[in-house]
Amino acid sequence: MNITGIMIYYYFVCQRRLWYFINQINMEQNSELVKIGKILDETTYTREKKQILIDNTINIDFIKNKAVLHEVKKTKAVEEAGIWQIKYYIYYLENKGVQDIKAKIDFPLLRETKEVILEDKDREILKNVIIHIEEIGKMDKPPEIIDSRICRKCSYFDMCYV
Repeated sequence: MNITGIMIYYYFVCQRRLWYFINQINMEQNSELVKIGKILDETTYTREKKQILIDNTINIDFIKNKAVLHEVKKTKAVEEAGIWQIKYYIYYLENKGVQDIKAKIDFPLLRETKEVILEDKDREILKNVIIHIEEIGKMDKPPEIIDSRICRKCSYFDMCYV
């Protein structure tokens, strides 16, 4: 299985959502929040070359100064998932031989930026996350509903609760 950055993100947000994504059940085309995210992407950091796709696996929002990866997020609601997503980008590039990578998460609506560092313990966690994502992909049915406050705004809400 080709583990993408969005899979890492979904793993930390909701493993049920990850299962739907892996199984190509896509509800995001109907989501107002996804549409807002696309508008945010189109209207911020307009001078940067954006959406840098590497190996059809990681899609970096933009790279600044040839060495700083940037991931743009609308809010901090699922900040941890965004942090792990960009840590995965660093991990992936390190495994391709790229060294000394720096990374930041940008929250343009909040006018905040957070530096992200990949540590040795993170590499071990990511190895296990990748294995678990592959296991989730092999499941016959989706994992249990997480019943979190973020569920109400999720594009898959109807799949889980209706």
